[in-house]
Amino acid sequence: MVQAALRSGAAHRRCVFEVFARRLPEGRRYGVVAGTGRVLEGLEKFRFGDAELGFLSDRGVLDEQTLDYLADYRFSGTVHGYAEGEVYLPHSPILRVEASFAQACVLETFVLSVLNHDSAIASAASRMVMAADGRPCVEMGSRRTNEGSAVAAARAAAVAGFSATSNLEAGRRFGIPTLGTAAHAFTLLHDSEEEAFAAQVEAFGPGTTLLVDTYDVETAVRSAVKIAGPKLGAVRLDSGDLVEQAHSVRALLDSLGNRETRIIVSSDLDEHAIARLAAAPVDSYGVGTRLVTGSGAPTASMVYKLVERDDDAGNPVAVAKASTGKTSHGGAKQVLRSIDDHGRAEAEVIASVGSPEEVGYMGRALQVPLVIDGVVQPGFTGAEGVQRAQQRHQESVAELPADAHRLSAGEPVIPTVFL
Repeated sequence: MVQAALRSGAAHRRCVFEVFARRLPEGRRYGVVAGTGRVLEGLEKFRFGDAELGFLSDRGVLDEQTLDYLADYRFSGTVHGYAEGEVYLPHSPILRVEASFAQACVLETFVLSVLNHDSAIASAASRMVMAADGRPCVEMGSRRTNEGSAVAAARAAAVAGFSATSNLEAGRRFGIPTLGTAAHAFTLLHDSEEEAFAAQVEAFGPGTTLLVDTYDVETAVRSAVKIAGPKLGAVRLDSGDLVEQAHSVRALLDSLGNRETRIIVSSDLDEHAIARLAAAPVDSYGVGTRLVTGSGAPTASMVYKLVERDDDAGNPVAVAKASTGKTSHGGAKQVLRSIDDHGRAEAEVIASVGSPEEVGYMGRALQVPLVIDGVVQPGFTGAEGVQRAQQRHQESVAELPADAHRLSAGEPVIPTVFL
C-alpha cells in the first residue's frame, strides 16, 4: 500500500486511523485496554535497518523509492487514545493515529498485534480479579505461551490487578512483584518428601511456599509443619478437588497451630473456577493457562481503520467502510463516558462531528495525548506506565454498574451511543 501510494502521490496525505473492536467476545460485559505502553515503547524504536531493507530488496518485495522511504522512517505524527487500563466497549476508539498515510499504514500490524494480545489477556485477568474478590491473583502462565508473549501477558495481567508474576523478565522490565514456588519435580528429585521440604526451607527460610500434593496431601502438610514450624509461609495445592482439599488443609493447619500459614491454589484456574472457590479458605490463586490464552478469547478482535483523510486541497474528508457486517463510522471521534448522578457509568458516547458535551452529555473524557509530533508523552511506559494503568483500571471498573461483576453471558455493561 505504501509503495502504491508513493506512486499515486497520496502517501503523504494527512490521515486518521482508529483502533476499535466491533464487538466484545461472546458473553463479555466489557474489555480492558492493555498494551498501550508497549506500543509506545516500540514506536520509539520503530526503524528499518540494513538487515530488514536488504531482505526486502533481495526478495524484490519493494522498489527503490519505497526502500528509500523506509530507510528514513521516523514516526512524526500524533496519537491519542484511552489510557491503558481503561475499560472499553464495542466501537470504543481506543487509539487514534494521525499522520501521513504512509507513516500510519506501516504501523498497522505492529499496533494490532500488541493491543489484540494484551487487551485479551487484561480483559480475562480483570474478570479473574473480580471473581477473586480481594484475594490476590498471581500470574503463572509463562510455560503455556511463547517467550515474548509470556512477558507481555504478565504485564497485561498486572495492568488488570494481578498482584505478582512468576516471570522474572516481566519483573525486571516493568517492576512487577515476582513470586514462585517449587514444582513437583523438586519433590521427586529427593529420596523423600521430607528431604525436599527440608532443603527448600534451608534455602529460603520457613516463610517459603511448599507444594503438598505430590503424594498424600495430609502427610505432606504434617511434614511441612514439622520441618518449617509455625512460621511456614504457605502451602500450595495443584490438583484434585481444590474446594474440598482447601477446607481439609485449613482445618489441619489450624489444628497443628499454623493458623497464619496461607493456602495457595493453582491447576488450570479461570474466573469461573475462582468464583467456585469463593467460599473455600483459600488465600491466593496461581493462574496460568487460562489467563495467557485469554480465558477462551485469545484476541480482542480489534481493527485499525482509516476514518478520515485530507483531499488534494488539504480539507478533511470522513471515510467509512460499508461492507456487510464490517461497517465503520467515518470521521475522527471525540468520546466520553456518560456518568450518572451516583457516579456510575451509563453510556459510551461517541461523536464524529462536534463533541458529546455540545448536545448535553456530561461525563469523563476518555482520550488522552500519547504522542505529540512524534514525541512519546511521559508516564505511559516502563514501570511507571504499569502502575498508572493499574490505578486507571481500578478507578474505571469501580464506576461500572453492578452487572460488570456477573460472569454469566450478557450484553455489554453499558451501551455505545453514536452522535
